[in-house]
Amino acid sequence: MRQIAADVGVQAGALYNYTPDKQSLLFDLMKTHMDELLEAWQAEKSDGTPLDRLEVFTRFHIRFHLDRPDAVFIAYMELRNLSPENFAAIEALRKRYEDELEQILSDGKQAGVFHQPDTKLATLALIAMLTGVTTWYRGDGRLTREGVADLYWDMVRKAVGA
Repeated sequence: MRQIAADVGVQAGALYNYTPDKQSLLFDLMKTHMDELLEAWQAEKSDGTPLDRLEVFTRFHIRFHLDRPDAVFIAYMELRNLSPENFAAIEALRKRYEDELEQILSDGKQAGVFHQPDTKLATLALIAMLTGVTTWYRGDGRLTREGVADLYWDMVRKAVGA
């Protein structure tokens, strides 16, 4: 709390005028991230073939997360610090998002376009891979954001046997 206060230029005690405790602050940050992710995905997702939908999901996920590396770090690395009830709420939001990808993969498997042996495992693996881009990507690095999305799309396509 002291570091947050210092970053925004107030005394640590002043933060408690806005949030009752650290748990509430952490939960609010994580919930806001997940709500924004789900809302943005609803606006982005499209109909089409499972392959088309998977490409849209892949590119969306990378773009959304590269725009918010700090929020991503908190949302994925601080789960262990949530109370059980707050953890359950965030996990439910995460599951809603994962279900979107799992449905795409399931549709592709049923259509004979994707050939992954376990759709749930593929979902979790792909989300981990796509989210991981925020740990290493630098805007001034050798790859552009679009170049990263192109490479990741190629890896995702191959990972599901498309």
